[in-house]
Amino acid sequence: MTHRTTITLDDEIFAFLNQVAGDNRSAYINELLRQERNNSLKQALIKANQEEAEDTDYQEELQSWESTLSDGLTNDFAHCMIWIQIARPGNNNYFKQ
Repeated sequence: MTHRTTITLDDEIFAFLNQVAGDNRSAYINELLRQERNNSLKQALIKANQEEAEDTDYQEELQSWESTLSDGLTNDFAHCMIWIQIARPGNNNYFKQ
């Protein structure tokens, strides 16, 4: 779905947009906004990860649950799960074990 909108640009910015966007200003603006949205999401994730890392109560709770991760799993199954984790798509380190 697409939407039409009207925006007001300064003359200098409008000239720049025409220069860099070519015939499809909408596509260019869409791509800029998509990139900005992705940057915003990345920053939000980084901030959340930093807050999580600094939360000592959460880290202690996480450690207590970490010890139960393989409860009831056989060694073969646990080893298989480790390989699945390591060999996931995009992980180039899966040969290192």
